[in-house]
Amino acid sequence: MFSWLKRETKTEEVVENVLGELKKIYRSKLLPLEEHYNFHDFHSPKLEDSDFDAKPMILLVGQYSTGKTTFIRYLLERDFPGIRIGPEPTTDRFIAVMYDDKEGMIPGNALVVDPKKQFRPLEKYGNAFLNRFQCSHVPSPVLRAISIVDTPGILSGEKQRVDRGYDFTGVLEWFAERVDRIILLFDAHKLDISDEFRRSIEALRGHDDKIRIVLNKADMIDHQQLMRVYGALMWSLGKVLQTPEVARVYIGSFWDQPLRYDVNRRLFEDEEQDLFRDLQSLPRNAALRKLNDLIKRARLAKVHAYLISELRKEMPQIFGKDSKKKELIKNLGTIYDRVCREHQVSIGDLPDIKKMQEVLANQDFTKFHSLKMPLIEVVDRMLAVDIARLMSMIPQEEMQLVSEPLVKGWYFRSLIHKFQKRSVVTQST
Repeated sequence: MFSWLKRETKTEEVVENVLGELKKIYRSKLLPLEEHYNFHDFHSPKLEDSDFDAKPMILLVGQYSTGKTTFIRYLLERDFPGIRIGPEPTTDRFIAVMYDDKEGMIPGNALVVDPKKQFRPLEKYGNAFLNRFQCSHVPSPVLRAISIVDTPGILSGEKQRVDRGYDFTGVLEWFAERVDRIILLFDAHKLDISDEFRRSIEALRGHDDKIRIVLNKADMIDHQQLMRVYGALMWSLGKVLQTPEVARVYIGSFWDQPLRYDVNRRLFEDEEQDLFRDLQSLPRNAALRKLNDLIKRARLAKVHAYLISELRKEMPQIFGKDSKKKELIKNLGTIYDRVCREHQVSIGDLPDIKKMQEVLANQDFTKFHSLKMPLIEVVDRMLAVDIARLMSMIPQEEMQLVSEPLVKGWYFRSLIHKFQKRSVVTQST
């Protein structure tokens, strides 16, 4: 079904060349700025080679029993080690489904010490998380070009009051920074957004360009009910996402069972093709996405340097350091305004003030460094010259276009065949 995910040789060469240059640029020009101002303690861990070499990843997020695991099986057309499917909360762990010639499973503690994998920073979440994290290897052609991360079903009602034992939203944030697509799944029969689901969606803010929303199990309701359910979902999302733009929602039933109501068959086919086209573009755009993420990281590192140096400048030399530290944390908004005014920084580039205050409370301000302009100038040149050069290395047709034979060929025939196999099941049945 997904043989179109195999990248052409030319695309692979372009991606490898760009990623190789990105590694050199990051280590020589951006990393010194990050280390000088303790960027890794405040925001994101140091990037390793495995972060640049990783295949595009898709993160599935949703409440329990919305079809996340079934969605993966539908893409792969097979089971994977550790798969559990049921109406109750069955998936209780993060499962990274990745390619390997042999089928197998790696537990979390062994996974985070593997230098070839990009999961080493996850060890900071402790054994409570690592015991619920694993990698499932599957020899599927789909996984030659992408990796998929299944997540525990987000709970509702009394169940969400039970502590998971680890920072669930923190782990989601870590994955959100590194994945290429975040698919939010909703069940057509279960549109309520629980408190934990709301917090999880809020943790994904700042990555709106990666989010795709799927209304799953839509074949279980007729066309009139589907119209009302779609409207209710958009209303709920508007309250949570808090964006002026209307979110793109894909409607379908992503499993291999017969359709209950056949009246929307054409709609489901078109929506599935649109979603799979979007996933098809991920390997082609892998280098561009990593370029974009490095630019965002560089902008954040510059702003962080301005903030840290401003706090250092306000600290007294000898007496009253503790009281001054508390005062600066309390009035951090004033520091933000000053940084924006003096360095022409957009307020949107500054980190969340509440999170910054929490991290600063455990820092020693006397160890902060004053502003070192040569480090800033190196990053500015990197953005103006090196990144622009790498952008020109990615041909426009590789970023934007999909090969006509691939689109009109085996891929769509396989979709038609798949829908033909899903014979109609009427309501009387």
